[in-house]
Amino acid sequence: MKISVLVPTYRRTERLIGCLRALKTQERVCDEVIVVVRSGDDATLVCLEDQRVVEGLPLKIAMSDAPGQVAALNRGLDAVSGDIIAITDDDAAPRSDWVRRIEAAFEADPRLGALGGRDWVHQQGGVLYGSRGLVGKLTPSGKIIGNHHLGVGEAREVDLLKGANMSYRHDAIRHIRFDARLRGTGAQVHNDMAFSLSVKNAGWKLVYDPRVAVDHFPAERFDDDGRDAQTMTAVRNAAYNLHLILRDHLPPLHREVAWWWYALIGTRVYPGAVHALFALTSTKGRKRLARWRAVRKGAREARRALAQSGGTGAGTGKGVHA
Repeated sequence: MKISVLVPTYRRTERLIGCLRALKTQERVCDEVIVVVRSGDDATLVCLEDQRVVEGLPLKIAMSDAPGQVAALNRGLDAVSGDIIAITDDDAAPRSDWVRRIEAAFEADPRLGALGGRDWVHQQGGVLYGSRGLVGKLTPSGKIIGNHHLGVGEAREVDLLKGANMSYRHDAIRHIRFDARLRGTGAQVHNDMAFSLSVKNAGWKLVYDPRVAVDHFPAERFDDDGRDAQTMTAVRNAAYNLHLILRDHLPPLHREVAWWWYALIGTRVYPGAVHALFALTSTKGRKRLARWRAVRKGAREARRALAQSGGTGAGTGKGVHA
């Protein structure tokens, strides 16, 4: 079984070096490491010419001419040749048994289409500890339960995987690509959700095993979707992506339930009308109302875009071709 590792990167050379160093020390060596570099990112290209960084790695560089993570990931999928494609972020460092555990899981279960694991988040000089049993689920109302960075317990089936630590069987994604309709010029929020749902809806098993672990050092994003301070454009784009995905992958009844649940109730990230009403009595009300307006605008735009394209959001799971 050939294991390809795919790492999209953009202007984060220090973190990329840490990722590649971790890939060098795997108990089961990588058969292929594909680093996708965006055109114009000269600093990364210089970094990858340094033998101290790349020596010992079966490295291939793939160039992406378009902005955004979706284009980079699709370029990487076109370049890989492995039976299993293990994807991680440039600011993550897979633990030494990562590739070995991935190979063992796919060899043990021919129905396994995708495998994810815990990303141990390092921030403010420490590690974010915690434990959650419920991980990677999409409720009938469309609410996302992530918790991939806090999952504990045994391996179990899930609905969603996280981009920092997810692996796919090549046969499961042969006709699936990351969704090029998603908005954003950098992270393009929820692209991992759309991709993993496509694999699940195509009939493959998705599993989360917290022992398949990476250390995650969240680094700066060079777009509107800042980790600490999103712009309202980024909020609007994220809501657009979320609702586009939900209408694509949920069955008809659940699509409508999800639409009204987010419109009326929502979450802290995607506030609904209830949050807007509470904002009127808050000292931070203006900022929260601005977020609510951006979220609802993105949601309406996604619904309108699908209607105009003739899409019904049938949830076929066939994925979106690049």
